[in-house]
Amino acid sequence: MAIQHTLAARRMTRTAKNRFAETPSTEDFKAAFRNHPAGVAIITAQGPTGPVGLTASSVFSVSVNPPLLVFSLSAQSSSASAIREAGSVVVHLLGADQIDVAKTFATGGIDRFGGTTTWHRLITGEPVLSRANAWMRGTIVNEMSAGDSTVVAVQVLQVNIPAAEGQDAEPARPLVYHDRSWHSLSPASAVS
Repeated sequence: MAIQHTLAARRMTRTAKNRFAETPSTEDFKAAFRNHPAGVAIITAQGPTGPVGLTASSVFSVSVNPPLLVFSLSAQSSSASAIREAGSVVVHLLGADQIDVAKTFATGGIDRFGGTTTWHRLITGEPVLSRANAWMRGTIVNEMSAGDSTVVAVQVLQVNIPAAEGQDAEPARPLVYHDRSWHSLSPASAVS
């Protein structure tokens, strides 16, 4: 009886190994992440010919001491190489009321810093958007090639969180990307 269980376990293990050895399709991989919401950010930097930037949903903190964050840059992005070469970046965490700028920086082939985009330069030279729930300036400290993207690690040197207006002001609602759509979170969306 024990031999039969052992043989059955080996067959199941081989079957599982074969099934897991297959590479998932690109569509299955994307579909899995459509069910995983992500905060929306804009990464800006001073490129060789002017300011550059892009919308990202791959930004997260990795360390408090020292303060580090990471984001990924797609090799297909027209701004990726300029951001990598800049050495320093500003990461803007967007609120639900900033969907217009998120869409602008997600659109290719346009002047992302023209039109209705309001911004200024920091004393250190990086472009910073006038509207964001928070922004962080930092130095690129590491890069890692990862498939068709580059993972970029940034040591945060400066954090700016604009003060809410008025004593009774509600906290800013973050902009979230989920299932190919823009969303916002509010206190009503909390589950506990």
